[in-house]
Amino acid sequence: MSPHSSPNPPPEPRGLSADLEATAVSVIRGLAMDAPLAANSGHQGTAMALAPLAHVLYSRVMKHDPADPTWPDRDRFVLSNGHTSILQYAMLTLGGFGLEMSDLREFRQWDSATPGHPEAGHTAGIEVTTGPLGQGFANAVGLALAERFLRDRFGRDAVDHHTWVIAGDGCLMEGVSHEAASLAGHLGLGRLICVFDDNRITIDGATSLTCSDDVAARFEAYGWDVQYLGEVGEDLDALESALLAAKLTEDRPSLLILRSHIGFPSPDHVDTHEAHGLAFSAEDVARTKEVMGIPNEPFWCPEDLLATYRDHLRTKGAVHRSKWMQRSEEVRSSPEWSAAWGSGLLDGGREAIPRFEMGTSLATRQAIQKALDATAPFLPGLISGSADLTGNTGTKISGAIAQQAETPGGQQVFYGIREHAMGSAMVGLALHGGVLPVGGTFFVFLDYMRPPVRLAAMSGAKVCFVFTHDSVGVGEDGPTHQPVEHLATLRAIPGLQVIRPADANETSAAWSTVLDTDGPTALVLSRQNLTVVTDGSAVARGAGVIFEPDTAIEVVVIGTGSEVGLCLEAAQRLHAQGCGARVVSMPSWDRFLAQDANFRAEILPPGVPVLSVEAATTFGWRIFADRCIGIDRFGASAPGAVAMDRLGINVDNVVNTALEMTR
Repeated sequence: MSPHSSPNPPPEPRGLSADLEATAVSVIRGLAMDAPLAANSGHQGTAMALAPLAHVLYSRVMKHDPADPTWPDRDRFVLSNGHTSILQYAMLTLGGFGLEMSDLREFRQWDSATPGHPEAGHTAGIEVTTGPLGQGFANAVGLALAERFLRDRFGRDAVDHHTWVIAGDGCLMEGVSHEAASLAGHLGLGRLICVFDDNRITIDGATSLTCSDDVAARFEAYGWDVQYLGEVGEDLDALESALLAAKLTEDRPSLLILRSHIGFPSPDHVDTHEAHGLAFSAEDVARTKEVMGIPNEPFWCPEDLLATYRDHLRTKGAVHRSKWMQRSEEVRSSPEWSAAWGSGLLDGGREAIPRFEMGTSLATRQAIQKALDATAPFLPGLISGSADLTGNTGTKISGAIAQQAETPGGQQVFYGIREHAMGSAMVGLALHGGVLPVGGTFFVFLDYMRPPVRLAAMSGAKVCFVFTHDSVGVGEDGPTHQPVEHLATLRAIPGLQVIRPADANETSAAWSTVLDTDGPTALVLSRQNLTVVTDGSAVARGAGVIFEPDTAIEVVVIGTGSEVGLCLEAAQRLHAQGCGARVVSMPSWDRFLAQDANFRAEILPPGVPVLSVEAATTFGWRIFADRCIGIDRFGASAPGAVAMDRLGINVDNVVNTALEMTR
């Protein structure tokens, strides 16, 4: 029997007493002041105002288990306004999720479990990494979409939970929230419930300085169910009733507008921007604790309250999880469930990945679609989509049903022209678990979705970002659509696997690598057809020799993507002129740099000059190459082949440069 299962679920716990709840709210508020005071950094005002809401969510409403914070059918909670992280840390401490008072004393300190903003994978009970405003809200759209998709696939006995979000004015000002809210409304994500903390304060001052939106009307236009809660921030029963009522709305997401008062009940800073970003002074804290009637003692929390609170949440959690273990046992024993929540791939899937004959000609964006199609039957958690470029980016799964309100099990998501929301939702999909999200757009539109790519890397989300039309080979659309600096941008992100395959075989190998990698991958693919010139083996270690001269190696020519074929042609010309050139395909810098020094020296022998060739900025290539052929300017509007040639990405330039390096 699983250590998390029980043949007889424990009885439902009784609710906490009114006196204990009142004390708990005061404790949360005290901790919200004490931790920023100790750190001399933090945002206590929103946490103070939302202490009753957080208490109600964690102790009365949400389905979770502190003893097993990652069990699949838990409710997901997202604190989108992550600067008020102390609120969530206080709840995780009271609830017994693994944090202790000593962790709160280390708030915002080096190597603590309570960093300045919530970080997924760092602290138990944190679902997504928030901080950049609006990201958490958009992640929550992905979390809710994952729940609905998996519920349709596996049934309500196995998947039946909600996604809860707290978002502030800043979250809803950021453009990503507009995109994500529109998408969620269109999809009818009824298990997504957002409480809008309408405190009307930002760092600069009152929101009236910068914003006069009618948030309710905007969300109603998006198709959300909008409810005004008004001034009920201190009424625990009213908050509970509103939250439970929102759970009954199944056909569309819910926005609950709560008029709160930042800094409450401070006698000096309620409804002021000083309560937002500046830690209260010791005197401010003392005066506020006096108003609340609690001791002016740092990190005050009565032991009996802590024990009772933890016992209450753990008992409730054990009931929920035990019932789930029983009713979902059959589903969880299926190969499909194990694949979705584990390796991702059913037996036979690896063998289904296509191989291509040498000399075959097709774009790598077409090759990725062939790989997706071949493996889709073996990937029960696969969800693929694009930002209005589905056919163009190879992210269309042949025969897949569109993900819509009427077809909640659809594997094909049409994100619309919402790159930022797409990227952020994909991060939420991945961090939910059970889902492998793939999403594509033109490479140049990385500019619209770099924040979620960065956060995917930071949180280790298993996401496959597909970027196509990867160079000036885009052609006539011109410099606005021709990425030149984007590869350097991606390669600079720690924890992001970046692969630019040379041909269809390297694309298949890259897809296999995606399936084996726990974190995010960016596939950078061509618009134009490329001749198959490799066996794909270079992907595994980041680089490999694909042509060796039959004479001494005088120069190593490194290419990536579409330029590898060009390097091969140049090597043949160099051979005819008596110059021995080794050709290296280097689809992934990060994978190559992860290899040991001996392997790297085998590929790039010390003392042999190295020439890099890539239709992008040469920034960064000096770590490998002595000379670099690239494009250190913006592109030009012309047919792709002409643009490449005029910008120096041609055989003559490679041959001439290599000869200069060896003569």
